[in-house]
Amino acid sequence: MKIGIVGAGAIGGITGISLARRAHTVSVLARGQTLAAIRARGWMLERNGECLKADIAGSDDPEKLGVQDILLIAVKGPALSDAARAARPMIGPQTIIIPAMNGVPWWFLLSGRGSLRPTPLNSVDPDGTIAGAIPQESVLGCVVHLSARSGAPGVIVHQAGNRLILGETNGTQTARLEMTADLFEDAGFEVVQSENIHRDIWYKLWGNMTMNPISAIAGATSDRIIDDELVHGFVLRVMAEAAKIGKRIGCEIRESGEERIGISRRMGAFKTSMLQDAEAGRPLEIDQLLAAPREIAQLVGVPTPNLDALLGLARLYARSHGLY
Repeated sequence: MKIGIVGAGAIGGITGISLARRAHTVSVLARGQTLAAIRARGWMLERNGECLKADIAGSDDPEKLGVQDILLIAVKGPALSDAARAARPMIGPQTIIIPAMNGVPWWFLLSGRGSLRPTPLNSVDPDGTIAGAIPQESVLGCVVHLSARSGAPGVIVHQAGNRLILGETNGTQTARLEMTADLFEDAGFEVVQSENIHRDIWYKLWGNMTMNPISAIAGATSDRIIDDELVHGFVLRVMAEAAKIGKRIGCEIRESGEERIGISRRMGAFKTSMLQDAEAGRPLEIDQLLAAPREIAQLVGVPTPNLDALLGLARLYARSHGLY
């Protein structure tokens, strides 16, 4: 298989390296120090005390990489519009496109949902750039449940987890879904084939849409957020609103907020990905985690005073620090 990676960060790296080591032809659209490092010494993955290497074709010119069988897009939400435009030469009529990203994706309501007619989400694709560059029928939904970080240019450090959820955006079971799942399983991932990828996306969002922005605003690790009685209560109220939205669009949550917070508590004191982005001066994924759920809430008529407050505070913080 010809597999292209757009986004040479942690998720793009761990998937690209793992697939390349199974003899697939993997190429990465990258630039700067990361591209130079990959060209000079290959792409490196540190896992369980072992350093794995994959020789991968890297370029900052998508024309040179050409059309791919599978294209994994692993960039943060604020970079997606530019990445989608750049990736066009890598997309052919049969290319399977897998966006491995946090939050609500641009395609979430493009085929409608529940009582909603097909609706573009202005919060994540305001001018239609992403939808115009990435054919809807080519997309395979994805939820990533693993933790990794970039240790240095061209070096990925795998921290925890190994699970990918894949699903057709219309909920059907197809040959290409099964083939793609087998491909990632062969590369060492635990893969779930979903019959409702919308619900899986919403469930992950429900768990991290509060902790991420609060951690960035407060500069606090997860344990401190959970242990503050007032913040804890606020988190539960936002989660309750998100659960109501989910129920209206066929993404029902079957846990209580306290049960989900209990999972975070067992993980100990950790820095969320948004806190790490804030500390590194990188743009924050506020639209994907907060603005899109609020937009959907307005479409289905669910009041969200707590979500509104969190979105306003997070957006103000990010704008004040040049991160939005």
